Amino acid sequence: MTDAPPAEPLRVILVEDSLLLREGLIRLFDEAGYIAAGAYGDAADIVDRARRAKADVAILDVRLPPSFRDEGVRAALALREALPGLGILVLSQYVEGVYARELLAGGAGGVGYLLKDRVTSLEDFTDAVARVRAGGTVLDPLVVSQLLASPPDPVASLTPRERDVLELMAQGRSNGTIAQSLFIGVGAVEKNVSGIFAKLGLEESPSDHRRVLAVLRYLQRA
Repeated sequence: MTDAPPAEPLRVILVEDSLLLREGLIRLFDEAGYIAAGAYGDAADIVDRARRAKADVAILDVRLPPSFRDEGVRAALALREALPGLGILVLSQYVEGVYARELLAGGAGGVGYLLKDRVTSLEDFTDAVARVRAGGTVLDPLVVSQLLASPPDPVASLTPRERDVLELMAQGRSNGTIAQSLFIGVGAVEKNVSGIFAKLGLEESPSDHRRVLAVLRYLQRA
């Protein structure tokens, strides 16, 4: 009876902007017997990179350059669409249920979402990588708890000043008028408006006016 050939080691690509964490994870890969087929500080051309690396699993941080908001999630979604057989494991510093829901929305397996401070055990980490490679789903317990809770109200996360600005935006006021009404500078108004857009998940788009969308969110909640 002929022995079966040994299984090929997993080929993993890593997208993590922190050099120290990136190097630490590469050492974990080496200890686990994986091949670090690529390690990057940003998600530029990630689909082409994954193809060239012949990756089995992609591990990505949620927040990556240049905006440090959701580049990792958008990269993960692009990889899922272009390379459906690729396992995706997303790492985050915080529980961000909106992003977890977005990753799980397609209903397919082969995806994981873990908090970075849980990646302390080689056994647990390699188990998570193996499960997403096999088409399973791996979710941090805190993420599961948030997903099972009522969907968060993003408007409720606004600061009192941001809510004041949004209320005046809903009244059709310009940034200059809002600044006069609240006795603050126009720059402070612009900073609060940017915070509102970020917390409401309103990406800059050529087809959608974020100011209008923010007001609609406010009015729908009222």
